[in-house]
Amino acid sequence: MSNTKGVVLAINPGSTTTKLALFANGVEIAWQNHDHAIEELAQFSSVYDQFAFRRNLVIQFLEEQDIQPKKLAIVMGRGGLLHPLQSGVYRVNSLMLHDLQNCRYGEHACNLGAPLADAIAKRYGCEAMIADPVVVDEMIAEARITGIPEIERKSIFHALNQKYVARQASQKLGKPYHEARLIVAHLGGGISVGSHRYGQVIDVNNALDGEGPFSPERSGGLPVGDLIKLVLSGTYSYGQLKKRITGSGGLFAYAGTRDVIQLLEKDTSEAQFWLRAMIYQISKEIASHFAVLEGQVDAVVLTGGIAHNTNMMGMIEKRLGSLAPIIIIPGEGEMQSLAENAYAVLNHTREVMEYE
Repeated sequence: MSNTKGVVLAINPGSTTTKLALFANGVEIAWQNHDHAIEELAQFSSVYDQFAFRRNLVIQFLEEQDIQPKKLAIVMGRGGLLHPLQSGVYRVNSLMLHDLQNCRYGEHACNLGAPLADAIAKRYGCEAMIADPVVVDEMIAEARITGIPEIERKSIFHALNQKYVARQASQKLGKPYHEARLIVAHLGGGISVGSHRYGQVIDVNNALDGEGPFSPERSGGLPVGDLIKLVLSGTYSYGQLKKRITGSGGLFAYAGTRDVIQLLEKDTSEAQFWLRAMIYQISKEIASHFAVLEGQVDAVVLTGGIAHNTNMMGMIEKRLGSLAPIIIIPGEGEMQSLAENAYAVLNHTREVMEYE
């Protein structure tokens, strides 16, 4: 973030967290993570009903840091479920807010990112923007086909972090991102694996809606016939099944916890089995992307919270290390990515697009 200027606020609302960070001249100067108990959020009937609650947390954070009006240059919010967009920075406008508030393309806590950024920007006298929302769509035509004409594959993934670490990995390889061929696996509560070809993610699993490997809280891909039987059994409502796929599936459904560290600490044969099964599915998903990139892969990049665990990363490397170099960039660089995009705008090296 060289040649940077101004103070940037990054806001990242998650299902059970609100992450906030302040950057001055490209350097993080303050950070806060609010973990929300399930009981705390249960008082709200919808995601958007949480808006005022989370906005007050942001205002409190800024007041604690003594941020005065006019001091912020840009407020960056995590992008939510919008219509498919190309990668980049978008100004928060009325149409974007309307689509997010009305959950036009789906409901998730990330939908609060732009509204929160907009509210704070108006209060502090600056612009509100988002960058690389979860609906970034650069998939090639072949990747969209499912085998049933009425259903098309969608691009919904951890675009913000995937793009950020892909640029970092490319730098490590000594080449520009737009010249690299990478497989990037974001390993967190949700898991997405993408084929990055010359700056575009040409194929990726829908990490929100039941594709790819199972994760700490999501089912991943399921046998279609058995799923249809479950749907028609009358055992579950639509809402219950949706929750079963995203929120209470995966490791949670088997082991009763979403916490990978907790499972590792248990050190029981059963806990180790579920973790091995997840790593098996992750490795298989990554391997499929070698076919997408025609075997020409500069590196496999492992990122996300689970990438902090060296033992689990070693298990993936054992399966895939002979196919391509493995680059591990642990953690979620979403806050840094939001800041990087903001400073690129301030430095006039990245254009701001309009949501239309």
